[in-house]
Amino acid sequence: MTESVDVNDLAVALRVSIGLLKRQLRQVASERELTWPEISALARLDHCGRTTPGALAKLEQISPQSMGATIAALEARGLIERSTDPEDGRRVVISLSGAGSEALRDRRNARTAQLAKVLSSEFTSSELRQLAAVVPLIERLAQRI
Repeated sequence: MTESVDVNDLAVALRVSIGLLKRQLRQVASERELTWPEISALARLDHCGRTTPGALAKLEQISPQSMGATIAALEARGLIERSTDPEDGRRVVISLSGAGSEALRDRRNARTAQLAKVLSSEFTSSELRQLAAVVPLIERLAQRI
């Protein structure tokens, strides 16, 4: 006889455990320490490409003033570049610089390395196979939400 699964209990357990994993991964430092708003802005530029500061603020759901401070900090570190909008020379557009792409890559690599370190040292071969089997299910769940 198969055991019944309470989907509400499972939903709570998944939300809590995935949330904890997500928070822990956010804490992994990279060589270039970035604030959460800076990481978020860089990731958005990486995903969406060149945009205006106002449009980026809207995408990030923050005030233009807050985005202005974030952009200034990123520009001072050489992680973004400003240029004039080719369609409207009065507007400024920002884009990810090579150093910005590298900073994002370093952060992602640091998180992946931390995961791999814990997986290889703290989990048995059987547990690793179980985790590998669950990955497609978690991806499907994420895509359906």
